[in-house]
Amino acid sequence: MNTFEKLYKGRTERLQRMFTEEEVKLSSGLTRDYSPVYDQNEDIWKNHFYKPIVPALLTEGLITQVISTKLPGIPSVLLQKDLVFNSPVYVGDMITAELVIIDINEERNWVTQKVTCFDVDGKEVIRGQVVLLLLSN
Repeated sequence: MNTFEKLYKGRTERLQRMFTEEEVKLSSGLTRDYSPVYDQNEDIWKNHFYKPIVPALLTEGLITQVISTKLPGIPSVLLQKDLVFNSPVYVGDMITAELVIIDINEERNWVTQKVTCFDVDGKEVIRGQVVLLLLSN
């Protein structure tokens, strides 16, 4: 089967996820990012947010989950990402990541996807794009 056989411009896939306090703690332990804005027991975030936020790297994990399991859903390598974080993601928020194929370069085995993440109210929290190198069998 051709690597690009099921891929086409406009193909869209989505996944939802709710981030927990435990996941934030695990993420901080793995990345060594212990910013007080992620900690329920700190006060610094109270001047800017209504509760602790989820680390950007953890929210990006939802995007890469869509890439690895759905679109393209085949082995690939992230070549480029350009993401804008419009609003914070809070612990307990249900976030939907939506990826849409906007370009396919079969000669280079590249796929470019538009990325949009939004909360349950439809508020855009992350937008941007990624470029993937598809690995063929």
